[in-house]
Amino acid sequence: MNRLSFFRAFFSRPAAPAVQSPDAAGRRRALACLAATALVGATVFAAPAAHANAPVNANGAPNDFVGAVANNALNAVKQNAGARNGDHSSINTIVDNFVLPYVNMEKTTRLAAGRYWRQATPQQQKDLVKAFTGTLVRTYSGAFTKVTDGSNISMLPFRGDASADDVVVRSTLSQSNGPAIGIDYRLEKTAQGWKIYDLNVEGIWLIQNYRNQFAQQITQNGIDGLITALNSKNH
Repeated sequence: MNRLSFFRAFFSRPAAPAVQSPDAAGRRRALACLAATALVGATVFAAPAAHANAPVNANGAPNDFVGAVANNALNAVKQNAGARNGDHSSINTIVDNFVLPYVNMEKTTRLAAGRYWRQATPQQQKDLVKAFTGTLVRTYSGAFTKVTDGSNISMLPFRGDASADDVVVRSTLSQSNGPAIGIDYRLEKTAQGWKIYDLNVEGIWLIQNYRNQFAQQITQNGIDGLITALNSKNH
């Protein structure tokens, strides 16, 4: 199976499995998980002084922003024994304190829900954002255990208009004993600076994948049914 076929198989799943943890077997699947954590985990983690964080400028060049947050995150995970051992408390603390400020989860959820977002009440929208955030954190937290000293993220030359308010930044995730994986980050410029809101791993956009699955869930069980299904797997 080539890489594109593999990632299509990994990301393209029916509605019900969308709220289930992925199979952890296979190094390439682990790499896919590690890449996907960039949406919920590309940020400034607190690392030991020996691995000082690069300064992050949310109002600077988009390539520099993503490069700093992604590499800071990767270096921090390398130094965080609890996260690398899969400790949920360590992972959740990292995400709560350092991840969410760099991600627009409301926009991610709104786009994934599509036209159904407008049908939801304000409380349902709030609950769906919280449930979907929990799903992404839970689903991809296993990638923290797959980080090795050979894991590296390299930024590719920026091809867009740096003055635009919505851009795509490209990078490559590599491991010393595995193939390189192409990752694209979609960002928007907000009043607080750049925010990540979508992720493409080898041609598969996260929002598009979940949009199809959310639509099936909502059609069958309504918005509350989707929220319940997501939350049932988040505990």
